[in-house]
Amino acid sequence: MSRFKNICYFFNYASHYREEIYLKMEEELGGDFYFGDIENDRMEKINYALFSGKIQELHTYRLFSDFVWVRRGWQLVFKPYNIYIVTGEYYNITTWLILLLNRMLGKKTFLWTHGWYGNETRIKKAVKKVYHWLATGILLYGDYARRLMISEGFDPKRLQVIYNSLSYERQLGIREKLTNTSVFYSIFGNSHPVIIFTGRLTPVKKLDQLLKAQEALMNKGVSINVFILGDGTEKANLEGLCKTYGVSGFVHFYGACYDEQKIAEFYYNADCCVSPGNVGLTGIHAMSYGCPVISHNNFSEQMPEFEVIQEGQTGLFFKQNDVEDLSVKIQTILCMNRNTLRDNCFKVIDHHYNTRFQIKLLHKILSTI
Repeated sequence: MSRFKNICYFFNYASHYREEIYLKMEEELGGDFYFGDIENDRMEKINYALFSGKIQELHTYRLFSDFVWVRRGWQLVFKPYNIYIVTGEYYNITTWLILLLNRMLGKKTFLWTHGWYGNETRIKKAVKKVYHWLATGILLYGDYARRLMISEGFDPKRLQVIYNSLSYERQLGIREKLTNTSVFYSIFGNSHPVIIFTGRLTPVKKLDQLLKAQEALMNKGVSINVFILGDGTEKANLEGLCKTYGVSGFVHFYGACYDEQKIAEFYYNADCCVSPGNVGLTGIHAMSYGCPVISHNNFSEQMPEFEVIQEGQTGLFFKQNDVEDLSVKIQTILCMNRNTLRDNCFKVIDHHYNTRFQIKLLHKILSTI
């Protein structure tokens, strides 16, 4: 593949989960990286020592509401770069300046962004239309956003879906060695189906709905175990709800885990991953190890990764905040063929949600300039 030395990558934060794609971009496409340092207690930062080229961290200032300013970020337009790939957050004032100045200077700017959610107000739509119009091209996380933007009048040729990814190469190596184990029998002491959740235990995850759905199923004579991998402020409250709903003996709080081999074993042996709130990267992580996913059906309030769920193939959607419907969907997926679901999950990840696909798309776009 060709390397493009005149690329400037300007991203809001060096999120650890994007390590593989950023390193591939440096190795296969070339260019220099600039990262903001906005505080993000949910995301571990990449080890900059892994990069071989130029890496620079720029200080980010919070202005008002969600708006930010990155010190010395806008001056990057005066450096000898012809192509800029930047985080497409419209509340970053620095990005506005880069877009405007690059327009004037005849340089190319690509926004890597969520694009449209579907819940934008009239004012927000107007602002986002101007913002995205300034870009040469737009790299989107999902097809849903692309369809919405086309309906808003955007040229389809400017909209490329790049999806999202985790550590695909590493996870693929782990996946190829996975087998069914008795890991959950050793934890629960029974052979009931296992529903897994992984992530921070916060109110937005709505895990109370999962426990309530478990109670509803148990009352119908459908026994399931719930395995919660993660920690957070809601743990004590959730433990209390387990007692209230009478499911304590069938719920296990494992705590935080950063052992990818262990996480893979949990996903591979679980029957389904349920994320009652937004699904986000959890969906990619679960399906990377063959675990189908259930999440809510209000796409305007979802993260773009909800698209890994292909109804009836890699998971199911339940009616948002409807616990009874959630319990029905859990029961439904438990009646589906687990091996078929696992294979379907692998296909979705291997086709789109991986760094190989992303690099191929970036190379195709850049080669046309």
